[in-house]
Amino acid sequence: MKYIFQSLCPLCRKFISWSVRKTIFERSTRGVRWYSNEKITKKTKLELSNFPAENIRNFSIIAHVDHGKSTLADRLLEITGVIPKTGSNKQVLDRLQVERERGITVKAQTASLFYQLHGVTYLLNLIDTPGHVDFNYEVSRSLGACQGVVLLVDANQGVQAQTMANFYLAFESNMVILPVLNKVDLKGAQPEMVLQQLHNLFDIPPADVLQISAKLGTGIEQLLQEVILRIPPPSGDPHQPLKALLFDSWYDQYKGVIAHMAVCDGHIKRGDKIKSCHGQKAYEVQEVGIMHPTEIPTSALYAGQVGFVMANMRNTREAQMGDTFHLVDRPVTPLPGFKPARPMVFAGVYPSDQSEYSALRNSIERLTLNDSSVSINIDSSPVLGQGWRLGFLGLLHMEVFNQRLEQEYNASIIVTAPNVPYKVKISGSKNIRKYGAPEITLLNPCLLPDTAIIEDFQEPIVTGTILMPDSYLGSVTSLCMDRRGIIKDQTYIDEKRIMMKVKFPLNEILVDFFDHLKSLTSGFASFDYEDAGYESSSLTKVDFLLNGKPVEDLAMICHSTKARMMSRGVCARLKESIPRQLFTITIQAAVGKHILAREDIRALRKDVLAKCYGGDISRKMKLLKKQAEGKKRMRQIGNVEVPKDAFINALKR
Repeated sequence: MKYIFQSLCPLCRKFISWSVRKTIFERSTRGVRWYSNEKITKKTKLELSNFPAENIRNFSIIAHVDHGKSTLADRLLEITGVIPKTGSNKQVLDRLQVERERGITVKAQTASLFYQLHGVTYLLNLIDTPGHVDFNYEVSRSLGACQGVVLLVDANQGVQAQTMANFYLAFESNMVILPVLNKVDLKGAQPEMVLQQLHNLFDIPPADVLQISAKLGTGIEQLLQEVILRIPPPSGDPHQPLKALLFDSWYDQYKGVIAHMAVCDGHIKRGDKIKSCHGQKAYEVQEVGIMHPTEIPTSALYAGQVGFVMANMRNTREAQMGDTFHLVDRPVTPLPGFKPARPMVFAGVYPSDQSEYSALRNSIERLTLNDSSVSINIDSSPVLGQGWRLGFLGLLHMEVFNQRLEQEYNASIIVTAPNVPYKVKISGSKNIRKYGAPEITLLNPCLLPDTAIIEDFQEPIVTGTILMPDSYLGSVTSLCMDRRGIIKDQTYIDEKRIMMKVKFPLNEILVDFFDHLKSLTSGFASFDYEDAGYESSSLTKVDFLLNGKPVEDLAMICHSTKARMMSRGVCARLKESIPRQLFTITIQAAVGKHILAREDIRALRKDVLAKCYGGDISRKMKLLKKQAEGKKRMRQIGNVEVPKDAFINALKR
């Protein structure tokens, strides 16, 4: 077999072609590519009209974290000939640097496969989805382009929290669910126990569950056949006017916005004039194609098929997730689209240098095109300058987004400590007119109205699901009670594992709850949560003062029972972080006029007694008194500037 490779020579910068008898890989920012003159290449123009809707299957792989989704996707790509069968294929669809560093999937990726069964060639559109709860919006969007899912369960770890969340997400979307047991080759695998868990929780008969090993490739051929036999084909009519759903996108520096679309009716080809139902803006299609696993151009995309569309979108705001596209002269009824993501965690993001503000703004806009679940609000800080208040689905989501900003756009940023949104009910018609509504949502604690006009204070509540061995029940219960949790239900899913439903305030589980849970249960517990609205609570705002002057950016909102403990910790960290001055600095935490904690930073002072070698004590006292008066005057006119590093360290838990 001969392989053709065409690229730029690193020395002369001219195009060269080599014919070799081995597979050649090209590593790029979009992953590992390979080309073969007997396979599909970028030069190949595929004709997808040969695949009617009955020969197409669109499906996603859903599972808990580390249950083997990416490994299974690698084996499917190998068996269908998309990539060569070598031992070095690991996380081929995980193209982001942050995914390879952390070993997790954070971005859903699409790949089109061709597979023959009983003499018929089928087009299989696979979507590999993330498994962490913070990226659940990626899963829900992916289901909009599918008719079925492969529910992957680890035969060693069994059903875990995110397994249940993904199952019910697919169940509510009326997806056909194909249950698969993975890692059956491990010594510690307990397939019989996990089959019983699937039957008890989801009412899945054990006979319907496939057993595979994605690492060894055992049972993968049977899985492909079952995907074709069990998952229904898409219901689309190629003779109807074009109706396409935009379910994902990313930004290319040279090509602009590249949109992932699922064609529901009709067909789309190069040169077509298409229009957005949301923005009512028209575009001319420059190129269409499929992901195999990188962009392979095709002559057209037909009803039921999933692929990419380049339509010269230059503005990132033009690609709205869930938008419907149609031909300019053939309007259609818009598709339902997607339920908007609701941010659970907010943090301030500021450029480390204000001269980089415009560059950072462009970087955030382009990255949110690829991650539409992030909300953006303009914010400013007296300490950090102009910036943004960004909303995320969770703490890991926030960390990954910031890491992508630094890696993909070389952005230098400062991120404040995360906080959650609160709701406040205001009394008085004059106050309601001032704030624009009787109930306002606070994203920044320093914007809290005066407590005298607040009728009710509400905090976000989540319903947490904890799965663990029953031997850890006592210690986990104590942890939940310490975080103001209310245990709603406890159910045994088998002889040794128990499932707990606990209602938590979101602020209590935001930072380190999962780490403590893993530590208490030796890593055996899994945790997932979902939004449960807002509830009234006894909350208070804690202000921090430096020499009697409040620092707005250090203000925090917490439960009244934990205000004193939190205040002492922040004051102690500020004392370590703020450099000493020529005058004494007093750090105080206050609720209203009531001081909860205090720390003093001693002044730097000259040794005025160094020239006194004896003599009367009154001479020494006179010099010390004169120095003290000077320090007092300096403290009255001196300003304390909180360094940015001290500001960040103080807010860390």
